[in-house]
Amino acid sequence: MKLPPNFHIVNHSLVQHKMTFLRNKDTKPKEFRELTDEITMLVAAEATKDLPLKIVETETPLTKTSSKILDVKDVVIVPILRAGLGMVNGLTKLIPNAKIGYVGLERDHETHKPVDYYFKVPSKAEDNIFMVIDPMLATGGTAIATVEKLKNLGVHTIKFICLISAPEGVKAFSTSHPDVDIYTAVLDEKLNSQKYIVPGLGDAGDRLFGTE
Repeated sequence: MKLPPNFHIVNHSLVQHKMTFLRNKDTKPKEFRELTDEITMLVAAEATKDLPLKIVETETPLTKTSSKILDVKDVVIVPILRAGLGMVNGLTKLIPNAKIGYVGLERDHETHKPVDYYFKVPSKAEDNIFMVIDPMLATGGTAIATVEKLKNLGVHTIKFICLISAPEGVKAFSTSHPDVDIYTAVLDEKLNSQKYIVPGLGDAGDRLFGTE
């Protein structure tokens, strides 16, 4: 498929190495959580590389110098429950003072459409930069609905971070939100008839929390 301009694959050697073990069916929940944490950090480093900066004066042990710090009001991490929770730690290691919102959206296994059951983000959302996170971009339904909710609050800057993407989800998301950048570790082959990503890694939530 022709990749849309808002879609970015993080072709980092460590990302690809760690994804191999994340996919493996024999990887246990402890290792799966650790790998998710590590891959999230690597993908998020790329996703955050263009956050705005401002010049400040810093005093080193030797002299004063000009340096840079983030010039943003707040960064808000928004995991899509429940699998998105497995990515929160990786992002907060990079941005310790980030605020965290929660979106409860799950895919109905018969209709494959997102079902909304919880939504909580910081007030004055329009002033913040939002990082929506979910390990899988499959059909794109939950990610599309989450971003739509944030836009309805007046949010202007949103990024979506995932670990595995399917072409169907990338197309649907980019069509609905061409102004929102997607950052992912890999683009897989397709969705199967049950709307799971192939080759994928199975159900990310079940593997994170040991509920298979």
